Amino acid sequence: QYKDAYQVILDGVKGGAKEKRLAAQFIPKFFKHFPELADSAINAQLDLCEDEDVSIRRQAIKELPQFATGDNLPRVADILTQLLQSDDSAEFNLVNNALLSIFKMDAKGTLGGLFSQILQGEDIVRERAIKFLSTKLKTLPEEVMTKEVEEFILTESKKVLEDVTGEEFVLFMKILSGLKSLQTVSGRQQLVELVAEQADLEQTFNPSDTDCVDRLLQCTRQAVPLFSKNVHSTKFVTYFCEHVLPNLSSLTTLVEGLDIQLEVLKLLAEMSSFCGDMEKLESNLKKLFDKLLEYMPLPPEEAENGENAGNEEPKLQFSYVECLLYSFHQLGRKLPDFLTAKLNAEKLKDFKIRLQYFARGLQVYIRQLRLALQGKTGEALKTEENKIKVVALKITNNINVLIKDLFHIPPSYKSTVTLSWKPVQKADASQKRASEDTTSSSPPKKASAGPKRDARQIYNPPSGKYSSNLGSFSYEQRGGFRGGRGRGWGGRGNRSRGRIY
Repeated sequence: QYKDAYQVILDGVKGGAKEKRLAAQFIPKFFKHFPELADSAINAQLDLCEDEDVSIRRQAIKELPQFATGDNLPRVADILTQLLQSDDSAEFNLVNNALLSIFKMDAKGTLGGLFSQILQGEDIVRERAIKFLSTKLKTLPEEVMTKEVEEFILTESKKVLEDVTGEEFVLFMKILSGLKSLQTVSGRQQLVELVAEQADLEQTFNPSDTDCVDRLLQCTRQAVPLFSKNVHSTKFVTYFCEHVLPNLSSLTTLVEGLDIQLEVLKLLAEMSSFCGDMEKLESNLKKLFDKLLEYMPLPPEEAENGENAGNEEPKLQFSYVECLLYSFHQLGRKLPDFLTAKLNAEKLKDFKIRLQYFARGLQVYIRQLRLALQGKTGEALKTEENKIKVVALKITNNINVLIKDLFHIPPSYKSTVTLSWKPVQKADASQKRASEDTTSSSPPKKASAGPKRDARQIYNPPSGKYSSNLGSFSYEQRGGFRGGRGRGWGGRGNRSRGRIY
């Protein structure tokens, strides 16, 4: 009997400012009493959400959750997701709060609206919907984030991951790795498989294709924190040994100031701790050994009078050697007779000469670094120059320990070192999953938008020999995966949709 009166309220959206303000309050207030006018009521409220008067828009948005009943909830979630594109901060906050409130009514229904826009909406809506999920999901209580809801998020995320940009991929890994149901060993294994699929480890590696190189780096960086003694890195380590190491010197990147070769070697070193049984272990160990030899020079020939015969002393690339030696040491444990049974006597002798020469240079630098840092504590160690020297000392000490192991007869693989760029941390609950005799258990710090150039300065000892890029570096590059879609590494297709409420 009040249907006509409610219709008058709906018609108020076509009136002046006062009528609209009243309509914004009363349409939702009496909405549940007139199910036959539900569509008209929602459409009328949407008109108010797009009004020119910001106060009317805000009032209309604030009341939207009242329409989120039954079958209407996914539609309201879809609408609110589209409204995330607002540039008015108060309005944007209202939309966020409204989405959170309907999340608590029906999480799956709300997610349906959000993912619908992520898959089909315009770029700005998609971007903000993904950011909403990456920041807000972790704030929701367990009674909202049930196992069923988390499974729905995983299923829908897999659909989105078929076509994402690099930045979106990183955000989705953040979303998924935060889900309680994926904190288990099998959950982390699922995530590693997702990353491996995104990295496209079945493809032929093209070192001159910056998209291909950056995608591999980005994906591997996401996978590294997931590896443990129970979740193996074998697939990634195999790919690096077979496809990336042989092409190391040809790698290209568009990231200014990035030592791409060192980045690759660091990732390989971090993963090598968690490598499981490898099919072509001997072959891949040989590739690793050959690459190590490239950075382990023979001593320069001496003239009869004992002086250097005009040859320059080789530059010792300590940063590279730390990574390669560590990786070789980790994989060598799986085939301990590689150096004695798999190499001929001449090659082994050659390797020992290289190790000895490197070790001699190493001792010089370790003494110089210790002398330079002697007596320095607290603030003095925080200067940029001294921070670099501290890292340099870690690198040289690590190499020293590993070389000593390989000098044993037969070579030993028992020593453990902490990679120079990894923080030395006490084992806490989050790290118990990492094997206790390895060093790559802590997840990387939050990635920065680009290389930290000040942390990658070159340290030059008095003798002038030292490799560059000592600082830690975490790298996150924008762009799209899955190639050929016109944005970044291949952005998603253009979607010019207007209002699709």
